[in-house]
Order: sequence, then structure tokens, then C-alpha cells
Amino acid sequence: MNAYEPLKLVIGAGDYNNNPGWLQTQESDLNLLNRPQWEARFPAAGIDAVVAEHVWEHLDAEEGVAAAKCCFDFLKPGGYVRCAVPDGYFPDEAYQRIVQVGGPGPADHPAASHRIVYTYRTLVTMFEAAGFQVKLLEYCDEQGRFHSIDWNEDDGLVYRSLRYDHRNADGILRSVSLIVDAVKPHQA
Repeated sequence: MNAYEPLKLVIGAGDYNNNPGWLQTQESDLNLLNRPQWEARFPAAGIDAVVAEHVWEHLDAEEGVAAAKCCFDFLKPGGYVRCAVPDGYFPDEAYQRIVQVGGPGPADHPAASHRIVYTYRTLVTMFEAAGFQVKLLEYCDEQGRFHSIDWNEDDGLVYRSLRYDHRNADGILRSVSLIVDAVKPHQA
């Protein structure tokens, strides 16, 4: 019998529990930029998986790389970050107004603290700068065409996705995320 329990984290879980059995964290108890918080809770290379749904866009580009490096250091070889952010290439003006840097207006809007809007190219580059190998799961290309591959929700469910977002239930794509798996190589 294997007593090993995988250590899986959700960063910025909010009020949701889309990933039962995963450790749900908030910014106040596990900040991506506060390495001492991580060191106090986890051994280096001790985490199996991280899900961060609509978190990285609240960091600027330099902070994004620093946060990715922090995750990299605490992930086991072969571990991964499943990251979902708003997609800068999704061709819908209303969507882009909502997700833009600074959000759509009121200071209390959840998007008011957006500091970057990623495209698949910039998100991949950011994770690669931290040492990850990146697999695109869902994204729009430069022409606004949506691409997706099958991915397993047991490896980290992302609600704001083609399959799970209720706004896409009738087969019309109304809301998307740029979703990647950033994997720590076994030879890191």
C-alpha cells in the first residue's frame, strides 16, 4: 500500500472549490511572490501540481517570472503549474474591455488589478524563462482562431474554459481562458 499523498495546490482559490482534495490557498496565506511563506509550508521540490486560474494577470511581467520561478523551485521534477489567464487574442471587444489592464472601470471590479494581458506567446515565454516546458491546452492565435486539446480535469479543473464555463454551454464561444501546463523537466 502506497502512503504517498500527492501535494496539489490551488493558488488564489477564492470562494470556489473546483478541485476537491487539493489544498485551497488565498493570496493572504500563500502569495506567489513571498518565498518565505512557501519555505515555511513546503519543502523544496515537494509539490506535485499547482492550479492558478486567473491569477498571473494580477502580476506585472517581472513579477510573473519571479512567481513562476518560485513555483518551479517548489515543484517536484515532472510537477506542473496549470495556469489559466485571460486571452489577449480572443476576438471579442466586450471580453477585451473587461480583461484589459486596469479593468473596465470601477476600482472594486475584479479586473481592476489586472497588470498584463497575456497571449499564448507571452505566457509561454514567461514560463520558459523560469525553466518550464510548456504545453498549450486552450488558446487563441494571432488571427483569433481558438485552439484546444483534450485535457484531464483531474489534473486541475479550470472553470473558465471551453468545457466548463456556463457561458459556452450552447456551443457558442463567449468566454475563454488561455490555459497552459508548465511542466518542470525531470532533469532540472
